[in-house]
Amino acid sequence: MTTTDLSEGSARLVLLNGVTLLHPEDAVFDAMLEGWTRQQRGGRRLQAKTISDRLRVVRQFNDFAGAYPWSWSAAAMDEWTTYLIAELHRAESTIRGYQTAIRQFCDYITSPHYQWPQECERRFGTHPVQICHEWNTAAHLVDYEGRAGRRPMTREEIQLFLDYADDQVDRAIRLGRKGALAAYRDATAFKVIYG
Repeated sequence: MTTTDLSEGSARLVLLNGVTLLHPEDAVFDAMLEGWTRQQRGGRRLQAKTISDRLRVVRQFNDFAGAYPWSWSAAAMDEWTTYLIAELHRAESTIRGYQTAIRQFCDYITSPHYQWPQECERRFGTHPVQICHEWNTAAHLVDYEGRAGRRPMTREEIQLFLDYADDQVDRAIRLGRKGALAAYRDATAFKVIYG
């Protein structure tokens, strides 16, 4: 297999063959992150900010776990999630975003397509596994997870609001009162904003 046959982010494209690494664990981990960056930028066309945020999360998890990705476990993921909730008081959506970043990184490093399992097996005698599963990650169950008092209106609520604005125009005209034009202007503005 030539380097032109390899996918962007493949282990063989970011690690030199036949070179003895001074700190192999750090070098391989950094190469994994570099490969994942290339894969996200090249194959998935993600923005630099998205990529850097995900890399930061992976590095934070790696520091928390005190182990390299080929030694990560689902138990470490459970402990980290508990830490995020109990100690750092992170929001549900933030935790799910962090878990998604770890899941995607694990998808990348466990895919035989990118050759990281083979590289880790050759260098460290073990290989990375997926540590994020449905039973240890937060599911996205609702459309809005913020405080209920500040949630966006549903389609039905918007329609009720717009109907009410129209009724105010009709009411002003029917009662012969001033303000019909202002009510019409408001109803039109609301329809532009919310429609």
